[in-house]
Amino acid sequence: MRHLSVLLLSLLLAACAAAPMEQRAELFFHDSLFRPPGERIDARGIFTLSAEMKQYLDDQVARPMRVKGRQRALVDALYTSGELKLEYDTEATRNAAQAFAARSGNCLSLVIMTAAFAKELGLAVQYQKVFVDDAWARSGDIYLAIGHVNLTLGLRATDAGGYNVRVGKRPFETDGLTIDFLPQQDMRSMRTREIGEDVIVAMYMNNRSVEALTRGQIDDAYWWAREAIVQAPALLMPYNTLGAIYRRHGNPKEAEAILVHVLDREPGYTQAMSNLILALNDQGRGDDAQRLAGRLKQLDPEPAFSHFNRGLVAMQDGNAQVAKEAFAREVARAPEYHEFHFWLALAYFNLGEIEPARTHLTIAMKSSTTHRDHDLYSAKLDRLNSLH
Repeated sequence: MRHLSVLLLSLLLAACAAAPMEQRAELFFHDSLFRPPGERIDARGIFTLSAEMKQYLDDQVARPMRVKGRQRALVDALYTSGELKLEYDTEATRNAAQAFAARSGNCLSLVIMTAAFAKELGLAVQYQKVFVDDAWARSGDIYLAIGHVNLTLGLRATDAGGYNVRVGKRPFETDGLTIDFLPQQDMRSMRTREIGEDVIVAMYMNNRSVEALTRGQIDDAYWWAREAIVQAPALLMPYNTLGAIYRRHGNPKEAEAILVHVLDREPGYTQAMSNLILALNDQGRGDDAQRLAGRLKQLDPEPAFSHFNRGLVAMQDGNAQVAKEAFAREVARAPEYHEFHFWLALAYFNLGEIEPARTHLTIAMKSSTTHRDHDLYSAKLDRLNSLH
């Protein structure tokens, strides 16, 4: 989420709220402004197992769980033994069946798929919001903050006797086994907060909304965000997304109303504040926007992508040295984001510093989170190697 005439959105970022908002939420829906969605938007199928998934349980999990227990047998089959060859891919948020069919997904997709399998095995599922620094990404002029969730597979109260009609006694099962898609060494000191499945569903809907918006499918984006709010009315993130959608659709007053509501609930929500500044400017209310921008600067004096945007301007002006310094500052505070490394590599290349360019282009390729970006950087790296 950021600034300058851009939209600022959140993926997978859980926000706190003080009280239910079911009735107030209806006030922010304006269905008549949008065409019907291009696909059915329904929460019921998110965790549904496909026939292929059920067969996989029978073939790969049923026998090992007799000696390992359900939790470990499932984790080994999905992530440890390499049978599925699952890949982390942030290209799209998928439901359980889609993630299994594609053998890939982002963190939320993999959580949903794992939960679907666990439920089929009769395990209890607990979801956690993990308190890590938000990662950032962008798609055109849309800036995204990406939070993180994981899940714990436990035993149901009815499992206390230690028997199951399919497996018999389960001496290897534990009260809780946490599965996370961050490197394990990063997890040991992380704080978590339990969230309900309604929040997971709303996060899924919100992700789909953001992804539709980045493709220019504004009508679909509206209906996904609307359903996210219906699923979890106390979660503020989809309200911010809906505010950004209204603004992009040319409805700044509607955007203002919902974003003011978000800030009433959480005054320090900088993403909503940034979007509100844009909505105020759209209405010709420059003074109000400027006052709010001053408050935002106090809360976030160096927002994400601020150095990056300065670097882009410098590149356009032909000043690769200034661009290199700006991109290096972004790399220093977000060393895992591939695009910062790519542009830093380009600045080095323009300065004739080939080895640093090759180093950062290699990092960009290795840290990319989609097949498309990986292939793009790989091709550029091959081209660079062929020239030098």
